[in-house]
Amino acid sequence: MTGQLHYVERGSGVPVLALHGWMPDHRLMLGCLEPVFATRPGYRRLFPDLPGMGASPAGPEAAGSDDILAAVHAFVDDAIGDEPFLLVGESYGGYLARAVVRDRPGQILGLALICPVGILEYERRALPPRQVLRPDPDLFAGLDPEVAEGFARMSVVQTPQILDRYLREIQPGVSVADTDAMARIHQRWALTRDPDDPSHPPFERPALILLGRQDDAVGYADQLRLLPGYPRASLAVLDVAGHNLQLEQPHLFEALMLEWLDRAAAER
Repeated sequence: MTGQLHYVERGSGVPVLALHGWMPDHRLMLGCLEPVFATRPGYRRLFPDLPGMGASPAGPEAAGSDDILAAVHAFVDDAIGDEPFLLVGESYGGYLARAVVRDRPGQILGLALICPVGILEYERRALPPRQVLRPDPDLFAGLDPEVAEGFARMSVVQTPQILDRYLREIQPGVSVADTDAMARIHQRWALTRDPDDPSHPPFERPALILLGRQDDAVGYADQLRLLPGYPRASLAVLDVAGHNLQLEQPHLFEALMLEWLDRAAAER
C-alpha cells in the first residue's frame, strides 16, 4: 500500500504506471500488459487499484473524479517521485491519464490509451450498434448468471480463451468494487479541469490510442477529437474488438504496445 492505494509491482527500471478502468482493478492491467513486458526488460510496472476498486478503500473524502485524480498524484509522488515515467490508461483510467499528462507534462515519457473514455455522458457518445461477431451460446452453460450477463454485455468475440481471461482479469475486480462509493463518486464524474481543453499545450512525446470498432461502451469516433492534443500519437481502430480490445485482439494489441515502447525508448 502506497498512500491510500493498494498496488502490485513487477520488474525494475523505467517506471510504467498503469491505470485501470471503472469497476475492475489492477488485474485488468496486469493481465494485458505483462505479456507485453515479457520481452522488454528494464521497466518497473506499477499497477494500483483506484479508490473504491480492488483493495483500495474509498473513504467519504472520495466524492468525485477530482479526488480519484488527487489519489493518483499522491501515488506518483510516493512510488515514483520526480522520475520520468510511462503512462498507460484504460477506459476511465484513460480519462485520468490525460489529466495526469496535463498536470505533469515534463515527467511523462509516453502515453498509451486503451479504449479511453472520450465523452463522459453516455447519452452523448457516438456509439456503434451492439454486435457479437463471433458468438458461442454454449459458452455460458454453467456460468453464474450475473457473470454470464457481464461477459455477454461486453464481448464481441466469445471463445473459451477470452472467457478465461475475463474471469481472471476483469470479473474479480468487478465483484469486489465498493458500489456505494462508486455511486457517490459517479455523481461528480467530470474533472473540474477538463484534460482535453484545447487551450492546454499539446503533448509532444510518443503516444498511442487504441480503439475498438465495435466498442459500444465508449465508442471510437468521439476519441478522434483527441488527436490534435497528441501530435506524436499513433491511432488504431481495431475491427473485431469491443471495450475489451486487449482480450479480443491480443496479438495486435501487443504489437502496437511494443512499437509504442520502442518509440518512447528512442526518445530517451
